Amino acid sequence: MAATMGYPEKMKQGVEVAEEPTRIRVTLSSRNVKHVEKVCADLIHGAKDKLLKAKGPVRMPTKVLHITTRKSPCGEGTNTWDRFEMRIHKRVIDLFSTPEVVKQITSISIEPGVEVEVTVAI
Repeated sequence: MAATMGYPEKMKQGVEVAEEPTRIRVTLSSRNVKHVEKVCADLIHGAKDKLLKAKGPVRMPTKVLHITTRKSPCGEGTNTWDRFEMRIHKRVIDLFSTPEVVKQITSISIEPGVEVEVTVAI
């Protein structure tokens, strides 16, 4: 009795257990909203085709980076300024499956300028 107390079903020899689905977080970021939304739609569509549970896309707050600079190259003349900004849009999608299936889903064509980060939760 003591020999079988501490061993879960996975540890027994000769018994194969299928991989449990893990949470895989896909983070997409880009300067162009349309590109991010298109890649999100493609990922969700691929997950629905494979009958996976997916949460998202969750829209994270847009980062706005500002740069203010002088127009005059030499510094003389009227003090006129240029204001530039860059907006970074971010989406998060959670997929619940095995890593092999997610590799198949994320092998879609990704729009230029979209950064994809895949994180596997343990």
